[in-house]
Amino acid sequence: MDTLLEILSELRPDVDFAAEDRLVERGLLGSFDVVMLVTRIEEEFDVVIPARLITPETFRSAEALYSVIQTLSEED
Repeated sequence: MDTLLEILSELRPDVDFAAEDRLVERGLLGSFDVVMLVTRIEEEFDVVIPARLITPETFRSAEALYSVIQTLSEED
């Protein structure tokens, strides 16, 4: 989770990702941010995030995103 929080903070240092649970809904992450995140996460965690999982729900919080990463890691 620490690595994910670092990636998120590099992307948007003005957001408290550990506390925020409505990232997309509040406009804290836009579509370009999500594209950048998917690329960084896939590189860092050696997973592939399928298009079906690129949804506001997946990116609603760091915890939700980390849960998806863990699930994808276990599937490999």
